[in-house]
Amino acid sequence: MSKAASRRIIVAITGATGTIYGVRALQILRQTEVETYLVMSKWGARTLVHETRYSVEEVESMATHTCSQSDQGNKISSGSFQTSGMIVAPCSTRTLAAIANGVSDNLVHRAADVILKERRKLVLAVREAPLNEVHLENMLKLSRMGVTISPPVPAFYHLPQSIDAIVDQTVMRLLDQLDVHIEGPPRWDGTMRTGGDSKKEKLSGA
Repeated sequence: MSKAASRRIIVAITGATGTIYGVRALQILRQTEVETYLVMSKWGARTLVHETRYSVEEVESMATHTCSQSDQGNKISSGSFQTSGMIVAPCSTRTLAAIANGVSDNLVHRAADVILKERRKLVLAVREAPLNEVHLENMLKLSRMGVTISPPVPAFYHLPQSIDAIVDQTVMRLLDQLDVHIEGPPRWDGTMRTGGDSKKEKLSGA
């Protein structure tokens, strides 16, 4: 892969709860040499303004390039345009189903289809709970194709003290899948602490 392609990542934000994960990914990638291509679905945009303090325009300004979900002729819809991969955060179950079944009715779906056919890295932060059999079958189908299915499940071994810390740890792990390794929340080093600390544990109510 060329040096230029290794610094290109497509970031998609779709209409599931958790749009902050996509926003934070863009903010972190902007501090690196990675060139980002943002595609936000209609319901991703609607959910964004409901869940966060950011406007669509503010989030678009965080990306190197923005792409309309209706622009099927965009460069990221072609396999000849090289990228290192794509992350969908959050990934709605509708988007999951469309990708799993090759239904490319918007640029998010088409870009993901290109990533699949070119055997590039695709990371889906599927956000739904509880999961029904259809969701699980679609995830298994894509996993067998080499797609990384990484639901945004919080970790607590680093003793997060805020929602931001939980989001950052999840996004750090998502970007790891695309070989973008950042300094962020402490990574697990195998050390178990002993004894309680009420200050550190107040988030859990312990």
